[in-house]
Amino acid sequence: MISFKNITKQYQEATTALDNITMDIPARQLTVIIGPSGCGKTTLMKMINRLETPTNGDIYIDDSNIADQDPVNLRRSIGYVIQRIGLIPHMTIGENVALVPSLLGWSKQKQTERVHELLELVDLDPEVFKDRYPVELSGGQQQRVGVSRALASDPNIILMDEPFSALDPISREQLQYELKLLQKKIQKTIVFVTHDMDEALDIADEIILMRDGKIEQKAHPDELLNNPANDFVKDFIGVKRIERKRLFAEKSLLTFKNLFKAKSEKAVQSVVSETTMREAKEILDKQKEIDLKVTEGNKVLGYVDYQVILEAAMNGSDQID
Repeated sequence: MISFKNITKQYQEATTALDNITMDIPARQLTVIIGPSGCGKTTLMKMINRLETPTNGDIYIDDSNIADQDPVNLRRSIGYVIQRIGLIPHMTIGENVALVPSLLGWSKQKQTERVHELLELVDLDPEVFKDRYPVELSGGQQQRVGVSRALASDPNIILMDEPFSALDPISREQLQYELKLLQKKIQKTIVFVTHDMDEALDIADEIILMRDGKIEQKAHPDELLNNPANDFVKDFIGVKRIERKRLFAEKSLLTFKNLFKAKSEKAVQSVVSETTMREAKEILDKQKEIDLKVTEGNKVLGYVDYQVILEAAMNGSDQID
């Protein structure tokens, strides 16, 4: 867990970037920080790896004050993905991914094994991509490499600073979806900064909405949609978005009957056909590697898995292209 205790950041007497923030970011969840430009969201995230230091207050990672740690070692222990990706152009993809492990003194064999493992994890064939250079990859492929590099030393915490904002809409949506599936596998503490409300609602386990250096609301996406804390939160999300997301979440699994699998090779949990999208997603968020067996009376209608539920939720449609 990451704990902020009375954090204030002042650049000048008249400029308060963060105003006495006290909160916890839970472990092994994807927390999104969002808010208007200049609200302090990136400053708050950069406090975690000491790229920014507080004027007052303390930050703890698992009860250890980060002010007592060497900043270089701290940064090497935390994954970091930025908007501009930051791949080193004269290094191959394999060398980019292995950068931190090499700095940590890993053997060449261990580095190579880790590169192969991580490229496969982000759906890039290592035999095809590891010897290429960044300029030979698309923006979406480069960002996958950036995620791989952040994971290379197996950090518990990963910081992501608007990592998909420079991508085209199709690549961006695909990487959002893949990040959510990846997080289900790796279960890291991810802190993700964005200015896109749809992105936050689609990928987050918890959202921190900021304004003027303060936290306006910290909540699960459903709680944010159903119970906005004040008019600013409601207006920032948008009334139409609130209604669209809420109505979609309340659709029953019968809406997705055309997407049901005929059988399942996994362990299953039975749910009735009236189970809503929100309820099904909550079950699958908590239980890895199961399918839901959808029943109506004594009849089995079919099976749905996390991938179908997640993709449908992110598309906001009962059809998946």
